[in-house]
Order: sequence, then C-alpha cells, then structure tokens
Amino acid sequence: MRQDAALLSLHDTPGNPVPPGAVVMAVGTADDCTLRAARWAATTRTCKGTVCLLQGRAEFIEKYYETIRELRARGFAVVAFDWRGQGASDRRVDDPHKGHVAAFDDYRGDLLAIRDAVLVPFMPDPHVCLAHSMGGCVALTGALDGWLPFRRIVTVAPMLSIRMVRSPAFASVATRLLQRLGLGSRYVPGGGPVSIATKPYPNNRLTRDPARYARNAAAALAVGAGAVGDPTIAWTAEAFRAVARLRDPRVPPRIATPTLILAAGSDPVCGTPAAERFAARLKAGHILVLPDARHEILSERDAIRADFWAAFDAFVPGSTVRETKTERERSATA
Repeated sequence: MRQDAALLSLHDTPGNPVPPGAVVMAVGTADDCTLRAARWAATTRTCKGTVCLLQGRAEFIEKYYETIRELRARGFAVVAFDWRGQGASDRRVDDPHKGHVAAFDDYRGDLLAIRDAVLVPFMPDPHVCLAHSMGGCVALTGALDGWLPFRRIVTVAPMLSIRMVRSPAFASVATRLLQRLGLGSRYVPGGGPVSIATKPYPNNRLTRDPARYARNAAAALAVGAGAVGDPTIAWTAEAFRAVARLRDPRVPPRIATPTLILAAGSDPVCGTPAAERFAARLKAGHILVLPDARHEILSERDAIRADFWAAFDAFVPGSTVRETKTERERSATA
C-alpha cells in the first residue's frame, strides 16, 4: 500500500487553509487500491456523530474545506476521502488526468474500505453521509442493495440523470459499444485532461458564486492531476448503467434509509426533474429544490447555502455524546 508524501498530505491555498486537526490516512481496498482519506474531530465540546463526505466525479478533499469547517462547528466529526481515479488516490490507467473506473461497483469497494479502516475504528456514531452528484448515485445504490454504512443520506444534486450530452440515449448505447470493443480506458470522444474546475468562470455549469469558483479553481491547480479532466468511455458507460437502474420506478420504494435530496433549480449537469420523480416515490425521504442554484450547491452563494444548511440541520439532528479526554487524545494521535 502506498505511503508517499502526495498521498499523506493536504494542500493549502490562499483563503482555503487545511482545517486544523486533520489526520490523513492511506486506506487500502480489497483489490489493492490505495485511497487518500482524512478525518477530523468536532470542534464543539459534544459530538453529534460523524458525517462522511462522498465526492462527486473529479472532486478531491481540498474542495470541501469550507464544508468540513461548518460541519465541525455544528458538532460533527468528519471523514473525507478521494475515490479511486481522482484526487490523490490510486489510478488504474496510465494517464492520471483521466476520470476512470472500470465498473461503478469499484466505488462500493472504496466505501467499504473507508468503513472498515476509518469509520468503525475511529469515528463516533451515528454515521451519516453527505453525498454530492456521483457520490449521491453511489449512496443511493448502496442503500438499495443494503450495504451502505450510514444511518441517513443527505445527497446534493444527485446523479440521477446526465445532462451534459445532447442525446443521453445515444451516448449510453455508444459508450457501451466502445467499452465492449476494448476502448474503455480512452477519454470520451472530444474529452481531454483539463479539469472542469479550472475552466473560465463565465457560463460555467457549477456555481453563480465567482469567489467560491475561484477558490475551487485554485485548489484544483494546487492538486494538479488530482483534479482530473474528462471521464473515460468506461466511466461514462458505467454511469449511464447506474443512472438507468436508479430511475426504474420500482427502485425508490425499496430504499429504507432516511434520505434528504437537495436539488439545484438550475442544474445543467444532473437533471432536477429526475431527482424530483425519484424523491416522489421514496417511502423514507423527501426533496427540497433550491431555486437558482447550479450543480455545486455547497459552492453556491451564501443565501443558497443558508437554505441548504437549514434543511441539513433539520434532517440530521445527530446524537449528542460527550467525548472523554481519552477519546479526544486517541483521535488526535491515531
């Protein structure tokens, strides 16, 4: 298992410092992939539990510093990690800029490794997840199949449809065909190594907040290839398969984990109508659509983020447990 400096470090950028008290870990998966993970204790006297951040495609821990600080101030311990194929975690292709997995079930292996190496041994109960975009797709699939290690799901702009292609039906068929032809590790046609986070702010699909956009772009430049570029054919084909499965109207009623969906009213990446249809069939969940928000709600303007946090606070009350001095010392030194 890798233990190099790139894996065991976090990047500071101006205005976006590493939240203090981070414990950075290398986590090995069952198929010999090494993930970068980090954990933080709550900054309050009592701890309500643990929130585990499940990133979207092409994201990385550094992008979530603001959210981590806010969660800790609310009384939650936090776990963040990079999925395989992005951030500082391992790649399965030679070009580190490619956003690639051979199968979406690989993400299950990543999350179960985080459960066993970080959540269970170190983090206070209850465990809940805050999942963005692709991370929401993984979380909902895990809840459906019964392996998700969380008591509650909060998912932000979940990937229940893919809007960044003109003809999703054609793209789904085409990428599956190309995958069968052995071309899965290539970029999608027209794709390349440039991270979406570093493209010009005007007409961006992610946020209407220029300051947070610039902050995230600086973080992406700091992590270099960790902020991957466009996806591969295999990732895209697998994404369409995962989305098609969740969009089956028989699926939502089978998810028993309490779920809150925060959808973006102006999301050009993952379609909000699909999220609304999904939420309408949930037996243990509901949806709140945040008007004017683009895809990255957690990087949006203050007013939109305030609405997000109001919904989060109402849905995730936590279970207040006072940590002993020994527990705090063990967490800080482990």
